[in-house]
Amino acid sequence: MVADPYAAVRDRAAITGIGHTEFSKNIGRPERVIALEAIKAALEDAGIAPSEVDGLVKFSLENTFEVEIARNMGIPNIRFFGDVAYGGGAGCAAIGHAAMAIATGAASVVVVWRARNRGSGGRPWASKSNKVGGDLQWWLPWGLTRPVDQIAMLARRHMMEFGSTPEQLGAVAVACREHAQKNPYAMMRGRPMTLDDYTASRFISEPLRLFDCCLESDGALAVVLTTPERASDCKQPPVLVRAASQGMGPDHTVMSNYFTANPLHSPGRFAGDELWRLADMSPGDMDCAQIYDAFTPLVLMSLEEYGFVKHGEGGPFCAEGNLRLGGALPTNTSGGGLSEAYVHGMNLIVEGARQIRGTSVNQVDGCETVFVTSGNGVPTSALVLRKP
Repeated sequence: MVADPYAAVRDRAAITGIGHTEFSKNIGRPERVIALEAIKAALEDAGIAPSEVDGLVKFSLENTFEVEIARNMGIPNIRFFGDVAYGGGAGCAAIGHAAMAIATGAASVVVVWRARNRGSGGRPWASKSNKVGGDLQWWLPWGLTRPVDQIAMLARRHMMEFGSTPEQLGAVAVACREHAQKNPYAMMRGRPMTLDDYTASRFISEPLRLFDCCLESDGALAVVLTTPERASDCKQPPVLVRAASQGMGPDHTVMSNYFTANPLHSPGRFAGDELWRLADMSPGDMDCAQIYDAFTPLVLMSLEEYGFVKHGEGGPFCAEGNLRLGGALPTNTSGGGLSEAYVHGMNLIVEGARQIRGTSVNQVDGCETVFVTSGNGVPTSALVLRKP
């Protein structure tokens, strides 16, 4: 029997450094520059010199590359490098791949980063042609040109199946905006929002409104991982990677998984089954959650698919205030992609580390375990982080 490499990861790698730039609509600097800024900040946070780094893991969609990072940071050799595909689905998996490298001895200090000038850059769907092949032919010619259109279809299906309501989606947006008010880096700080504000906002792709959609942001973030032994000598308290998982599911179509027997059975369902098995834990063991929120319906669906509530109960759970600080599952405590910044979910991982360290601006009392997800709707990934 082949050993499960992810099972070997359990508690054998630790996040010891986190760093990021400011977030804005136009940061005014190239992605290469802000990537280096975030990595430098994360290494300084850990107290680890660039000369100790021997591993790099990135998103496949990242526009900066290992050779640029190593050359500009003065890293002498990278003996482990890799990337993970599927955009927003990649973040937690990149941390998982780094943790596997550390657990197996393939590397001793690994940096994961994401730099993205999405706010000031163009929209990738704006240049798509209606003459397409592959998976795109099943949805693009019918007008589903933007991610918001694709997720709106799933949101409508959820409403039809389970009776979820706009007000329940609004509860997600309002909770994230509330958390952002204490975050000095959040793009929506100083712009509080009520449920009335949410329902008054314009439709972008029915049933999704403006405030159901994440921000378009410039910014970069980085995370440094090493062995727990090395981390114990670093500047910051270690954050253990308890488990990491990935999932796709059968017959998957990226961003438009409408053709399976149950379109609401997302990749998160499969990543979740793996995550809880590998962590030897359950949803009830989590003190806090950082759930990928490119669009509000993804939070409802992820709560259901990862087993925090039964199917159809995600909306009422959110509407009851359970995502807010003091609720049953404080979620996206930095403001998330909806109200802090949207950088493909890397800020969720950084906030998860802050919660374990006890340094979040919206600190959950006694937080010892954090659940983090990447994008649901594409092949995805998830993490359990914990206090040693």
